[in-house]
Amino acid sequence: MIKPDWPAPRHVRALMTTRSMGDMSAAGRASLRGRVPANPVWLNQVHGTTVLNLDQTNPSLEADAAFTRRAGMVCAVGAADCMPVLLTDEAGTVVAAAHAGWRGLSAGVIEAALLAMKIPPDKVLAWLGPAIGPGAYEVGRDVRVAFAAYGKAFSAPTRPGHWLLDLYAVARERLRRAGVDKVYGGGFCTYSDPERFYSYRRDKTKARMAALIWLT
Repeated sequence: MIKPDWPAPRHVRALMTTRSMGDMSAAGRASLRGRVPANPVWLNQVHGTTVLNLDQTNPSLEADAAFTRRAGMVCAVGAADCMPVLLTDEAGTVVAAAHAGWRGLSAGVIEAALLAMKIPPDKVLAWLGPAIGPGAYEVGRDVRVAFAAYGKAFSAPTRPGHWLLDLYAVARERLRRAGVDKVYGGGFCTYSDPERFYSYRRDKTKARMAALIWLT
């Protein structure tokens, strides 16, 4: 597993599973026993911007982000090329996890999570987990249009109507524009590291890794 390299308070715990721990959308969840304080709250992710407050009763788990202020409650998002984003504050009063594929990222799922946390953005810490990297993420015109305001995140065309996109660069810039300047992670590529990561684009697999965060 991967532990985020960020200056979060000691009572904020987080981890990212890898391929060796199994498929987190299926039986591989059993490998989390003993590593987390309770069963994670697994979301039905739909590439949207809904954020669940796990400290309340939720009639539906259809969402792409969740947060909690309660110790022992585990936020979780699954990913296999999309970007998992973990969030907390300098005092460790709240934690959140967001699933940020290009659709969710362009729609504002990170900003929605920040708003739900109700923490001044200059006090927020963010960690960008393993996602498809800028050397492998070829996108079409629809994605180019969605991120037209982030032109520097695109490479020169790879072929007519296609570009390489740095999803990490877009996330960092969106966080910066939201007032968050303490951003860590973003040095992985799920597509080019088959030993450690599942990749939907590479393997057309439904298997997922998981990013988890909780308070002790």
